[in-house]
Amino acid sequence: PLFRSVIELKNAVDENATIKSAYNQLQTYKQAIPSLYTYNELLIISDGWEARCGTLTSDFGRFMSWKTKDGKTEATHLEMQMQVMFDGMLNKQTLLDLIRQFVVFEKSDTKMLKKVSAYHQYYAVNKAVESTVIASSETGDQRGGVIWHTQGSGKSLSMVFYSGKLIIDPRMENPTLVILTDRNDLDEQLHETFTNCQQLLRQEPQKAESRRDLRQLLQVASGGIVFTTIQKFMPMQEDIIQPENSNILQEPAVEYIGADIKALSERKNIVVIADEAHRSQYDFIDGFAKHLRDALPNATFIGFTGTPIETSDKNTQAVFGNYVDIYDIQQAVDDKATVPIFYESRLAKVHFNEDEKVSLDEQFEELTEGEELSNRQQTRAKWTRLEAIVGNPNRIAKIAEDLVYHFEQRNSVLDGKAMIVCMSRRICVELYDAIIQLRPFWHSDDDDKGVIKVIMTGSSSDTLNMQKHIRSKSKRKAIGDRLKNPNDSLKLVIVRDMWLTGFDAPCLHTLYVDKPMRGHNLMQAIARVNRIFTEGKEGGLVVDYLGIGQELKNAIAEYTASGGEGKPTLDQELAVAKMLELHEAIDYQLRHFDWRKFFTLSPEEKLKFIPVIVDYIFSQENGEQSFTENTKNLLKAFAISVPHEKAMAIRDDVALFQAIKTRLVKISDRNEGSKTDDEMETAIKQIISEAITADNVIDIFDAAGLKKPNIEILDERFLQELKDLPQKNLAVELLKKLLKDEIKKKSKINLVESKKFSEMLEDAIKRYHNGMIDTVEFLEKVLIPFAEEMKKADRRGEKLGLDYREYAFYTALEVNNSAVAVLGDNILKQIAQELLKTVRNSTTIDWTIKESVQAELRRNIRRVLRKSGYPPDLQEKAVDTVITQAKMLADDLSKNNTR
Repeated sequence: PLFRSVIELKNAVDENATIKSAYNQLQTYKQAIPSLYTYNELLIISDGWEARCGTLTSDFGRFMSWKTKDGKTEATHLEMQMQVMFDGMLNKQTLLDLIRQFVVFEKSDTKMLKKVSAYHQYYAVNKAVESTVIASSETGDQRGGVIWHTQGSGKSLSMVFYSGKLIIDPRMENPTLVILTDRNDLDEQLHETFTNCQQLLRQEPQKAESRRDLRQLLQVASGGIVFTTIQKFMPMQEDIIQPENSNILQEPAVEYIGADIKALSERKNIVVIADEAHRSQYDFIDGFAKHLRDALPNATFIGFTGTPIETSDKNTQAVFGNYVDIYDIQQAVDDKATVPIFYESRLAKVHFNEDEKVSLDEQFEELTEGEELSNRQQTRAKWTRLEAIVGNPNRIAKIAEDLVYHFEQRNSVLDGKAMIVCMSRRICVELYDAIIQLRPFWHSDDDDKGVIKVIMTGSSSDTLNMQKHIRSKSKRKAIGDRLKNPNDSLKLVIVRDMWLTGFDAPCLHTLYVDKPMRGHNLMQAIARVNRIFTEGKEGGLVVDYLGIGQELKNAIAEYTASGGEGKPTLDQELAVAKMLELHEAIDYQLRHFDWRKFFTLSPEEKLKFIPVIVDYIFSQENGEQSFTENTKNLLKAFAISVPHEKAMAIRDDVALFQAIKTRLVKISDRNEGSKTDDEMETAIKQIISEAITADNVIDIFDAAGLKKPNIEILDERFLQELKDLPQKNLAVELLKKLLKDEIKKKSKINLVESKKFSEMLEDAIKRYHNGMIDTVEFLEKVLIPFAEEMKKADRRGEKLGLDYREYAFYTALEVNNSAVAVLGDNILKQIAQELLKTVRNSTTIDWTIKESVQAELRRNIRRVLRKSGYPPDLQEKAVDTVITQAKMLADDLSKNNTR
């Protein structure tokens, strides 16, 4: 069979059966039954309510919900996500369309990635295809529309899906696609994305290397994907339509910007796909875009953008038409397709004198008033005046000092990387020098080493100090790959213009801005830090050293006026307020306990004090759950707030709360299927504080003052120590944890016993939580006897002379009391041993998914049971139990297979 989709469902009424545990189960299947994924396209996980979809290579953060049944109305929060996914994504038409047109493979530096469309991409692409077909028809207006999907939500991949589907649409008659950008680096990035997906596109995309090359590529009868920049549509002399008696051919081509040129193709099935379709990008009034229209007079235009078209920009709308689809910031953050961006102003940290500040404000305001493009000389003069103020050596030194402090404090909490944006190449280099003065070990002449690099272009006329930062395209790419690698030592890059659009490095969490920017250029730049990364990256941070706050407000106003919901940036003070609110909530929970005493104790006393706090929390109704949840959210808000002075003021408290939470999570049974401690520590660093450094890593049993037991035997000495422990709530949680771990081990090898003990323990815990027995009674009369019963069960197989596999089959037969009464232990032992041999000899690799092998195995098991005199009326139930038990031991049995 071809398993196109694998769906892992968890018990909706089991609080420990989380969607994360469903994901973990799929990862286990990769190792246990890899053939299940040979033809797989989609992986789906659900806890009965929430549901997400991903692929074979998706990490947990990349499993996404499907939010709509029809692509028109988003499901409400009251609707079960699993049902929405079944109706919206897994219906026959959508599923087949997804598999055929919306799955691609992309090769990264380290592995092959398999990607599937998110719901917003799927519906937007299908709308765009229909809009394009209509626009390119005989009665169409050649305006395919604009797709506005916020930055970081997969715009480039949407363009690939759109192109792939349009190419095979018979109504388009094998179209030619022209992918248009306004900069060479964007052209290269987008071309690389398309080239990686050429299996879907059924052809290799071509890149126009020159104006003449572009003309040749467009003079085809049909088909083709051509990448070009808008500048390559500048007229060549032979393209100009010349008036009579004109000597225009003697003039340089640049003089003809705005002149009429000859058509390169008059076909209607040419589609121009513009990346970031904005007036300021393409100059639709008299510039290059006019030549594009003249060259391809019957082409259909469609625009993809990550930021809204300005409401005043009527020319862009005239070229492309209205919005076809909008996926705004609020939707992207809600869907966890991106993280929110927070804004922090650090103007006060630079300490301008008043004259400098007034001068800078005036120059900045004058420069960003919004001159028309024709005023370039005037603008350049203003830029030069502002650059002199911004690039003042004293100011650069102050920024370097503050930036190093800020980044080191931020990275001490949340590991990641940062980009610094300066307004000139000179300032980039001088800021680099100032930072290296403070941190000499961050520098390296080797591009493969060093913590910080400058990324810029240049020429041979540049000064020697600038020359050492100028690199070839391949070397810049190598540094870009280093920045994208979260494990690489490169942590900071300084740029002027490069990498502010189209550069995708999810581990970037901070953008330092010291350059005047506005409009969509500003929006695109700040989006460098909105990518999903580890589960600890709750948001990106934009740090303002120049005063772009008003421009951000203007961008928000423009964004809202365009119909978008959510804000491009959130004030960092919101995170600080949330952090303080959560700190207050935890303090209130511990109000009857003097937890601050911890900071006055010696290292040895601190070690003993933590289990006392833990015991107090366990004594509260829902105390552990409340403390853990509040601390988890406090850590997230703290990571965004650092190094705000209010965050630094409670740093020691947060560190202690984190230490307590770690103990609670390790002891409690609530962490089943949630983040592991390793994942948490990778996402949000343990906060190193002088107040708690003496603790280091404290084992939960050390914290309780106990020696860690041999869990296999739960010896009597350890059980007695638990009984004598003064913190009875802690003792209960420790023993519950150990017993659950032991049952979990049994569940992998012995079906009957693990089920029996699991039900017994759950029943006992339920009675305890319902107040039917107190803590001391629960510990001494329920849990400890329960542990002793489990010890006896472990030894029983040995007493019978059976290994763990034979004993597992023995218990599968013994579950029927009448069979025990009729046959006795010795006969059941012989049957168990015979069954193990039979199962071994009847199984092959992947037998658990081969029905023919399972049918043969059932016949062989029946034969053994009949031959041994097993009661006939109980045989079918026994066969089912033995088969289930055999599947639990599948890996072990397959290793010993002799077939």
